[in-house]
Amino acid sequence: MKAIFIVYDQAYKERMLALLDQNGCRGFSMFPQVQGRGSKSGEPHYGSHAWPSMCSAIITIVDDEKVDTILDTLHALDLQTEKLGLRAFVWDIEKTI
Repeated sequence: MKAIFIVYDQAYKERMLALLDQNGCRGFSMFPQVQGRGSKSGEPHYGSHAWPSMCSAIITIVDDEKVDTILDTLHALDLQTEKLGLRAFVWDIEKTI
């Protein structure tokens, strides 16, 4: 199993939920307000007067075979609107209870 941690502009919320549903990812945890700045480009997301937008994040645990499909879909979405900012990170899950 793998953990996928997705950080995205709040404008993507409905798309993220639809992506999880389409890939059978029932369980997830959502962090609705996350501040940050991309490592390469894009606008900062600080929720301030100067930088008012915010990010959100989702972490979901999925079967290994779902990872590439989810990442490919996220990458295509990111290429469509690169300035909004979208990143995904994958970790191995050793055990669950």
